[in-house]
Amino acid sequence: MNRVIKVARMQLINKWTFLGIPMVILVAATAFTFAIWALIPRDAVEGPMFSGAAQAPMWYFLALGIQSLTLTFPFSQAMSVSRRTFYLGTLGLFALIALGYSVLYYLLGLVETATGGWGFNGQLFALGWIAGNHPLVQILFYFVAMVLLFMIGFWCATVYLRWKATGLLSAGIGFAVLVLGLLALVALNDAWPQLGAWFASMQVLGLSIVLGLVCVALAGGSYLTLRRATT
Repeated sequence: MNRVIKVARMQLINKWTFLGIPMVILVAATAFTFAIWALIPRDAVEGPMFSGAAQAPMWYFLALGIQSLTLTFPFSQAMSVSRRTFYLGTLGLFALIALGYSVLYYLLGLVETATGGWGFNGQLFALGWIAGNHPLVQILFYFVAMVLLFMIGFWCATVYLRWKATGLLSAGIGFAVLVLGLLALVALNDAWPQLGAWFASMQVLGLSIVLGLVCVALAGGSYLTLRRATT
């Protein structure tokens, strides 16, 4: 456990990457959203104004998943850190960061609701389909979404580290073929109404569980790939 904590501290040598940039993105996205809302005449909008800008930091976590491996893994190997220890320390650190941001998103949603949408009747953090759930469900959803994007980036980095550009390109093509195959299967069985009804009926908790299972699969694949990776 002590070595795992040291790996987390090693990742935080450049605190700006893990802590500073996501916060800057969040503040900037929020400020730009407020500026846009302020420019819209109140009488020109019926009902609340919506914005998806709050997801901006989440997409940075995909890049962070790549950076957390490519920037520090070679150094960790030079310091005789085992791949397992590096893996646990890196994922443990990001899990804590994702949990912190998930709680922050929930608290900002409470402030948004209490202030009437920041005075603009807007919905940025307290989106209706999420905010109507239990607080733990809301936090779980944000947490899983952030971890999923991080794991996608981390897995792509491990594939590149193991098989270089050829492997990453092959994995991308394979994923595209799989998606097209599933869509073709739905189309051939004329199952679009059933698929649409399934997505429409899925609750936030159910979606969180499904995405969580994808995270587990990516985490397992990343670890198995990292065990064979070379610097």
